[in-house]
Amino acid sequence: QVQLVESGGGLVQAGDSLRLSCAASGFAFSRYAMRWYRQAPEKERELVAEITSSGDIDYADSVKGRFTISRDNAKNTVDLQMSSLEPEDTAVYYCNLRMGLRTYWGQGTQVTVSS
Repeated sequence: QVQLVESGGGLVQAGDSLRLSCAASGFAFSRYAMRWYRQAPEKERELVAEITSSGDIDYADSVKGRFTISRDNAKNTVDLQMSSLEPEDTAVYYCNLRMGLRTYWGQGTQVTVSS
């Protein structure tokens, strides 16, 4: 079955960097786009970054120039390198897969940025 397991979250200070990783299993990873979403308290979940199977990348405007998404098809992982973190980046970060009509989520990893 599909499994998405995030790791790498933590408590950092504004301006610091953090790298999140999502380990995927149970499907043909290289064939699918992968996404990172985040959800801050009392806010809707929002798309942060996406990388397609061919390597095309897109970012939310709020993270452009600060975050970098990458994938390793040999390891079945998708990472999110976050730099120049701001308190507004505080959220639970989720790995996401859409497969046909089904959507899969990881359990999430908490990122807290203190000012």
